[in-house]
Amino acid sequence: MKKRLQLLPISIFGALFLLLSWYTLSGLQTVSPQTYTQIIFWAIITLSLAALLFAIQGMRTRGMGRFFKLSTHFFLVLFVSELLFALLLFVGDAYRGVYGVFNLISKQDFLSPVRNPYWIGFAIAVFFSSVLLFLYGILRGKYAYRVISHTLYFKDLPSAFNGFTITQISDVHAGSFTDAKAVQKGIDLIKEQDSDLFVFTGDLVNNKAEEIKPWIAHFSQIKAQFGQFSILGNHDYGDYVNWPNDLIKKENLQQLKKYHEALGFRLMLDEHVTLEKGGAQIVLAGIENWGLGFGERGDLEKALKGTNANDFKILLSHDPSHWEAQVKNHPSTINLTLSGHTHGMQFGIEAFGIKWSPVKYRYPHWAGIKEQNNRFLNINRGFGFIGFSGRVGIWPEITVIKLKKG
Repeated sequence: MKKRLQLLPISIFGALFLLLSWYTLSGLQTVSPQTYTQIIFWAIITLSLAALLFAIQGMRTRGMGRFFKLSTHFFLVLFVSELLFALLLFVGDAYRGVYGVFNLISKQDFLSPVRNPYWIGFAIAVFFSSVLLFLYGILRGKYAYRVISHTLYFKDLPSAFNGFTITQISDVHAGSFTDAKAVQKGIDLIKEQDSDLFVFTGDLVNNKAEEIKPWIAHFSQIKAQFGQFSILGNHDYGDYVNWPNDLIKKENLQQLKKYHEALGFRLMLDEHVTLEKGGAQIVLAGIENWGLGFGERGDLEKALKGTNANDFKILLSHDPSHWEAQVKNHPSTINLTLSGHTHGMQFGIEAFGIKWSPVKYRYPHWAGIKEQNNRFLNINRGFGFIGFSGRVGIWPEITVIKLKKG
């Protein structure tokens, strides 16, 4: 019974993909009706499906190796490109349908006799453009680091901290890195910001502590006058891999905490520190991961114990759902919360005034600054990547925040 339940969604998805492919082919044949077009097209579809199923079936024994990544990424590029093409094709066909309704009233043919070849040409251009864009995202986009700067104004910011700067990165996912030179460029960009404070907001690894070991020499180069601070994210606890026993899993987490120290990061586990400048103070707090659906480990009350309600506070909390659930209306004012987690789903568009990613259907606010009740949240788009080994439209981010009194 269990196997049947697993086969059902796979069968449904496969049928829908084949239907999508048939519709896509019907459009391609408008400009290339030759038989070889069908043969080549269905050969590619069959190969992609077979490779995907073989990769998924062997994942448990062979892991997510190179073949798994190649097959899943090839299928993803093909699927998304077909979907975009089909949407444009449907728009054209819908127009033909409306045109046909008016013709039907005047007792003519129900449909316009042919699809518009210019519209089909445009759809094909979009198809191949999306293929190229995904290839760029896989080969280069995942290391195309961007610095995004924000200046935030606070009436209760101590004057001594006016102009104080914070560099934030999140979601390194070191186990996904393969290009040391590209990663070093990102590190150099962080160093160039020369901020007063550096913070890392969780998910140092994908699953195991050992993933960060090859990259310690890179990230340990990051230094800031007021220190380097970090927290844990949902992936850091090793919840997404099978361990021989709980003891080994706990040892992995302890080793990861030691690696934070080796990086020069002060790992904050439901605690806070006081930063002092010019005789004034601000509070920096950090909690363990707290996220709806991703483990509610963090204890905000413990992290704030000993602070005053009106102290200027900055909180490091990996999952932005924590801000919505506990932080923004907390009786003790938390002026700024720094989060990550969403990655912007590593796919979307942020151009021409458009800001969209599929992740918005899980997190309505998924990147950048949000303000409510005079309290700010920043969601970093992530430094690394996981799952999809690439980024398209949502590039890896280094955030620089300047605090201003006003």
